[in-house]
Amino acid sequence: MLLLGLWVASALWSSVQAVNATAKDSYARANALFSAEVDQLTRRDGQSLTRDDYLTLRRAGLPVSPMLEGTLEIGEERLTLIGIDPLTLPNDNALGGNGDALTAFLTPPWQTQLAPETIDVLGLSRRQAPGATPTVDNNQRLPPLTLRPELPPNTLVMDIAAAAALLDSDNTLSQLVTAPGALTQPPDGYRLSRAATLASPEQLTDSFHLNLTALALLSLVVGLFIVQAALGLAMEQRLTTLRTLRALGVPAFTLTMAILLELLVFGLVGSALGLASGIWLAGQLLPDVATTLSSLYQADVQRSLVLPWHYWVGSLVITLGGLLLAGSGVLWRAARLEILALGQSQAWRLGYQRQLKRMTQGGAVVAVIAVGLALWLSRLPSGQGVLVSFGFVAALLLGSALCLPPLINGVLRLLQRLLHRRPLAHWAVADIQLQLPRLSLAMMALLIALATNLGVSSMVGGFRLTFLDWLDQRLAAPLYINASPSTLTPMLDWLDAQPDVDETLPTARGSVDLLAEKNARGKETTRERIALFGITPAPTITNRWPLLDTQTGRSAAWSALSARSVFINEQMAVAKQLAPGDVVTLETPQGAMPFEIAAVYPDYGNPRQQILMPTDVLVQRFGGDIASIGLVVNESADRQALRQALADNFDVSPDALVDQQEIKRLATQIFERTFTITRALNGLTLGVAALALFATLLAQARERQRQLASLWALGVPRKTLTQLPLYQLGGLVLLTGVMAIPLGIAITWTLVAIINVAAFGWRLPLYLFPWDIFITLLTALGVALAAAALPSIQLWRSSPQAMLNKGVV
Repeated sequence: MLLLGLWVASALWSSVQAVNATAKDSYARANALFSAEVDQLTRRDGQSLTRDDYLTLRRAGLPVSPMLEGTLEIGEERLTLIGIDPLTLPNDNALGGNGDALTAFLTPPWQTQLAPETIDVLGLSRRQAPGATPTVDNNQRLPPLTLRPELPPNTLVMDIAAAAALLDSDNTLSQLVTAPGALTQPPDGYRLSRAATLASPEQLTDSFHLNLTALALLSLVVGLFIVQAALGLAMEQRLTTLRTLRALGVPAFTLTMAILLELLVFGLVGSALGLASGIWLAGQLLPDVATTLSSLYQADVQRSLVLPWHYWVGSLVITLGGLLLAGSGVLWRAARLEILALGQSQAWRLGYQRQLKRMTQGGAVVAVIAVGLALWLSRLPSGQGVLVSFGFVAALLLGSALCLPPLINGVLRLLQRLLHRRPLAHWAVADIQLQLPRLSLAMMALLIALATNLGVSSMVGGFRLTFLDWLDQRLAAPLYINASPSTLTPMLDWLDAQPDVDETLPTARGSVDLLAEKNARGKETTRERIALFGITPAPTITNRWPLLDTQTGRSAAWSALSARSVFINEQMAVAKQLAPGDVVTLETPQGAMPFEIAAVYPDYGNPRQQILMPTDVLVQRFGGDIASIGLVVNESADRQALRQALADNFDVSPDALVDQQEIKRLATQIFERTFTITRALNGLTLGVAALALFATLLAQARERQRQLASLWALGVPRKTLTQLPLYQLGGLVLLTGVMAIPLGIAITWTLVAIINVAAFGWRLPLYLFPWDIFITLLTALGVALAAAALPSIQLWRSSPQAMLNKGVV
């Protein structure tokens, strides 16, 4: 049991830490590409940057550097291609190399720098890669490959001239960057975005990894419950041996050190097994995590594990530290062992009554802490307090776990009074009360696992329902066209002239500097880059678009949007404490302009703050680009002919016209993969708790058979004796499960109303799923009955002579 508990606890903890370590390594590589460590220049008129912009600024003596970014498709994989000019990048940049390496990078045939993990996508081995020139899109060849381990996965870096030839970018540039603080003010006609206002992938994904770490820590704690239960049982079984050694003159210090050495040996073996299993489990979970982070946060995470030295040390220290914490009680008892103390069950039972009293007092203290944390959370602004929220959940779980054994003991005492006229039932209740000291830790682990399972399952299920409903509302048009802005803009007039097209619903994207915000607390000046999103406020959209909060009603909010108001997403409302009726001041080419907030809308899955306005306002006033076009076509329309006409007239791929159902299918698929790791850890945590219960029963099976044999000798039928453990443990688990239901609901509410808002910026409605609760309780009951069935089967198959021998002993 001890080794098993250490194994599963270490495996679950180390697997999540391996995933987190790999993701953080990918973030560190991504930062090497200056996504969050440089100032960026964009044109105020919203037009794309060109080489002429770069040359004009360089001739004016400004230290800017050009960058070109695009994608290359290789099979089903998409690689990011980045072209740079290493001679003008900031001095602390190592891209391109130096000396001969820099010369090879800058001169034909140039070089393609890539991470070793990217070689697998190109279909080459690492031995073949250096110097190879693989073929990509349109039979184009990459410059000779050079390995750079510090680059992020699925990224190719080369000289900007080579990248321009591969991407056929003409005169266009993606970015103009400069070292942080190199420019005190933007040049005329340009907008300057400071590095401090750009979120790095690691900042965006902090809350995601915090949730994973919390689940892993919970699994570690539940696994340590198994360890604690095993050590307690082992201590009781070895009391006679330990007292004999003390009576023979062995010092208490020597005995304690021997037990400590024994624990460390088990700890090292269990940690090694857990690390090996954890790495395997992390390898299974990493692809889904990478897909999640890419879909939600546009953060590329490599799909092979990268484990630094501190991962190994940290996993070992956490596991051994947990073992020593769980074993501290055993070491304390060994050091203070009374040689002449009684070891009978009654003496143990009296000692356990004192322990129950201390548990009740500890539960009361933790409850006071939980109330204090709840009051603290109530005073924090919405969207803050992630760590405090997790502390509140931990206090709820710990307080409930501490109060569980005293509560069960009280229920059993009450049942004894009610069943005093039924001797066998009275004995069964008294017997399970006698087993409570050994079963209490397993019940506490089961309570925590059940409550967490119910809480997380309800949150995921509620998110799924909300997400699917939100997709149905947001994706109003039956068809969508995705292409470049330069293609979509002239396409609008052509689509309006098509008889099969009833309505065109273009969307647009852009960005703006937020200069000030005015709410109930007053006016606050700032300069922050905010994303803009434009929609067409036609009835097809307005009738279905969800709104969370308005000032004077839904119809009035849409009427105001068409005038001079804006909507903001829930993330921005939470982060800046804004509400309908408040005012934001935005920078436009005509100068600073105030806009009233007419409504707040849900924007699930978006990690960024966003302002919504009509598409024509975004394009004309803020220089935004058309992002997509929704089409409402009549029922008799030939969609295949429309695809072909788009391809013939605008040279776009037939795949550019996407069906609404296909978008929903892909979005739902991404959602399901997003929560795969959550469901896996949740199920494994429940499995660990069931394992604790199973192992505890098996460990005391021999003693239980001795007690049941005495009843058989008194005339109780063997069939009744084999059924008694099933009734006893089944009732105990059902009682624990019923107590877990309100705790699970409280955890669900904390997750959706507090933690989710603080971590992601948006709130989910609270959903409860009675069928899932029933299935979870049924699963726990099934595990308990299976655990009790093995000793019962052994009892059923035992011979009368063997049972009599056990009864005599």
